[in-house]
Amino acid sequence: MTVGETAMAIALADSLFLSVSPDAARGKIILFLAVSMAPFAVVSPLIGPRIDRMKGGHRMVVILVGILRALVLLGISQVLSSKEIVPSIGLYLLVFSSMILGKTYAIAKSAIVPTVEEDEEDLVKANSKLGQIAGLTGFVVAAPIALLQVISSTLALGFGMLAFLFAALNAYRLPKSAIATRPAEQLEIEELHSSSIVSTGNAMRILRGCVGFMFFHLAFWLRGEVAGTAWFGFALGMIGVAVLGANTFGPFMKKHMRESMMMLSALLAVGVSGIIAAWYDRVVGGILLAAIVNAAGTIGKLSFDSTVQSDAPDANRGRAFAQFETKNQLAWVIGGIIPVIFSPSGQIGFVVVAVVGIAGAAMYYRAGGISTRARGGRARDPELPLRSE
Repeated sequence: MTVGETAMAIALADSLFLSVSPDAARGKIILFLAVSMAPFAVVSPLIGPRIDRMKGGHRMVVILVGILRALVLLGISQVLSSKEIVPSIGLYLLVFSSMILGKTYAIAKSAIVPTVEEDEEDLVKANSKLGQIAGLTGFVVAAPIALLQVISSTLALGFGMLAFLFAALNAYRLPKSAIATRPAEQLEIEELHSSSIVSTGNAMRILRGCVGFMFFHLAFWLRGEVAGTAWFGFALGMIGVAVLGANTFGPFMKKHMRESMMMLSALLAVGVSGIIAAWYDRVVGGILLAAIVNAAGTIGKLSFDSTVQSDAPDANRGRAFAQFETKNQLAWVIGGIIPVIFSPSGQIGFVVVAVVGIAGAAMYYRAGGISTRARGGRARDPELPLRSE
């Protein structure tokens, strides 16, 4: 999937954000960001439970996503080959369809991983390794795809199509199991609504919202800077490095501090780096802020996964992570639509990130997110009944 996403990103680098006027792009992006919320806000609550109970349901989703994303790239290739000066609404529809499918894959992956790795330590390591593999793969294929792009966008997109089809074929190796074999029980519901999980989930959504905000903020802000296309490409590269580093360093952090401290550190890193970027007010500062925000989101995700593992032992983790990931993707969309609508200056956008990060850290601390339990122990909400053994 990563190879296909890299091919699409490189092929579209000069076609969507940076080659058309802001007004021409803004309306279409707002429309499709709003539309992209529909599958998560409406369809997921209705179809999700049925897929959870279906044997091999999420494996089927991964297979379909791979096939559909290959077809989307075929459509994008045909649109780009028409040599339109201004991208048509059809191109935006195809690109955002691919983004929605990408988020759908992320939700399915979050549901499948806990069914393969039940142990807390193994789950964190599995998520970390998946992030590392994705990051390294993106770096390895970026150069050859860029070379194909120089020759023809069709070649680059064709390479991505083959990658998506290969991912769909490879998905048949995933276990054909049901994510949820029984309805949610009262104890599971109570555990998933414990103070630690609720506060950590809210913090995770704040981080994901910041990630979406910074992506679209950079995309629109850099178009007004000299060599905007090159800077945006450099930003994507730095984000990839930061996410790879966070996935590598995350398990080490978990061994030496509580999950709550990992989450608080991630929020504070966003706030402090936002202040520094706003004070510096340069392109490099904005790019580094985007990298730090994405790294913080990665650390926060590892912290959140571990918190759910520790504090909700009776929960069906596949079903739970699928539901949480749906909310996280909604936060990404909401965060992304703000800079598209208001188009703040670089400095103002950095201030927004700083305020959100500091406020999020304060809210997390006040909500009791910083537990006093020993590392690896379970924080039981005092409102919950004692579990019968």
